[in-house]
Amino acid sequence: MMRNSIFAAATAVATWACMVGTAEARPHDDDASPQEITSHQFTHGVARESQRSVEKRGKYRASRTAHRGVEKLRKHRASRTAARRERARRSYEEVSYSSSSGHGVGPRPRRWCGWWMRTQRGGGPHLNLARNWAGWGSPASPQVGAVVVWRGHVGEIVGRADNGKWIVRSGNDGGRVRSRARSLAGVIAVRM
Repeated sequence: MMRNSIFAAATAVATWACMVGTAEARPHDDDASPQEITSHQFTHGVARESQRSVEKRGKYRASRTAHRGVEKLRKHRASRTAARRERARRSYEEVSYSSSSGHGVGPRPRRWCGWWMRTQRGGGPHLNLARNWAGWGSPASPQVGAVVVWRGHVGEIVGRADNGKWIVRSGNDGGRVRSRARSLAGVIAVRM
């Protein structure tokens, strides 16, 4: 946009210089011959016409550039959406290897805390999804041995920390099986 403005200003200055030069070359319009007037009008008209065509070309380029920008943005958003869908699809897709400690529970999925709990407690493949553990067993209060279910994670209580939090052992906690003191805030179910 800035380049078009600069170019239009330069064209206007050149047109003005052309008009001033022809005016100085001719003492008065009254003294000029008909041929000179026609020549002057022709030159002046061409300068204006070229300025108009430059402005039109600039507007065309600007609209074409804007259109390219919009198309580029649409493609970018579409690719981000497709990538997001692919990640969501793969999150529950099974990984091509299985753990030796899997005890016949099948290959380990990408999100595997529920799968790890199956290796400890048993259950069908529907329990690979952490939230489904909320329907396993029977309701219980927090205690050692209970299964604790959050919206997107599941683990088992293995002890109590000095600060009053429960020590929960779970799979896929930081990419590995680990035990750590956790708050039970946000828990959707405690099952036994």
